[in-house]
Amino acid sequence: ADVRVVEPHNTNPQDAIAKVAAFEEMLAKYGVKAHWSGQRAELKGTGVKGSIAVDATNVTVDVQLGMLARAAGIDAGKLQGSIQKRLRAAFGTTA
Repeated sequence: ADVRVVEPHNTNPQDAIAKVAAFEEMLAKYGVKAHWSGQRAELKGTGVKGSIAVDATNVTVDVQLGMLARAAGIDAGKLQGSIQKRLRAAFGTTA
């Protein structure tokens, strides 16, 4: 994956998934949709694919940027920072 963010959480997986919903709104702005199946979601969008996995202690987000995303100037480092910031806000954790 071009971008991998692992954010610890101290809630149950169902609550964690609910908190990830705010993060999904950010993805929607980029035309990326999350398709949930249990505790895992596949991410799909123009030039972007990946997954969100929720387990008992962590939320893991993997994103792969395709040629279109790179051509559009999406910076993997900035994206990673943005994902981290939003997940930390959702779970009330700090760096």
